Amino acid sequence: MRTRVRNRSRRGMALRIALAVIVSAVLVFPLYWMVVVALSTRAELLGGALRLWPRELTLANFQRVLDSFPVATWFSNSLAISLVTAIIVVVFNLLAGYAFAHLRFRGATPLFLLALSTLMIPVQVIMVSLFRLVTSMGLYGTYWAVILPTAASAFGIFLARQFMLAIPRELIEAARMDGAGHIGVFVRIVLPLSKPLIAVLFFMSLLSSWNDFAWPLIALKQNDLFTLPIGLLYLQGQFGSDYGATMAFALINVAPMVVLFLIFQRHFVQGFARTGIR
Repeated sequence: MRTRVRNRSRRGMALRIALAVIVSAVLVFPLYWMVVVALSTRAELLGGALRLWPRELTLANFQRVLDSFPVATWFSNSLAISLVTAIIVVVFNLLAGYAFAHLRFRGATPLFLLALSTLMIPVQVIMVSLFRLVTSMGLYGTYWAVILPTAASAFGIFLARQFMLAIPRELIEAARMDGAGHIGVFVRIVLPLSKPLIAVLFFMSLLSSWNDFAWPLIALKQNDLFTLPIGLLYLQGQFGSDYGATMAFALINVAPMVVLFLIFQRHFVQGFARTGIR
């Protein structure tokens, strides 16, 4: 009987591993193919024969992109906008999550539900209003026109609240009895326990801001302020049939986020697991 149970358990584990490998291969293959095309010569790409690995590796595609466009400037713009946005989002979401989770004030539940209801509103619906707002504030054509409209995230507030609900209220009450105010409790108790949450919020905001295309295209008017996704649009207009150069530029855009996720994936997964969604 025990032997049968062990055999079933082993077969089930082997099936799950095989399924995980297949799903991982399907998900990773587009990125792998991007690398292959970016490192292939134009002659091989136009030859019509598909290969899983190029016969001759070349960096000429990257060189053409770097020579034709201010990629370093666009990269620094994307990095600056994404980092500042991520920092602001983390600060505001943590404060809002703490308030909704551990403070008692009138209208907390309706206000929280109102914030969540904004998730159902597509950003395209409010672009005209956002444009008029940043224009009236004199921010049009600056970094802040891209950063401030995304300075808070309803989904991030939800994650922060759910995570902080799991923090024992006894710890907070003990700190309050010792004379700590709300800021002291937040800094000394909540923040040290929220490192996985901070990693999740930071990476999600960084990824969203890094890949954002529609709003930066509207809010930024000067070429030297463009981000990498906007630059990819200009590259496609000039190198529409140059698949190697297009994939090289796309790889420059994607690679930083992939590396960042691989470095912080443990904190990212742990943060999602501890949000206590219920």
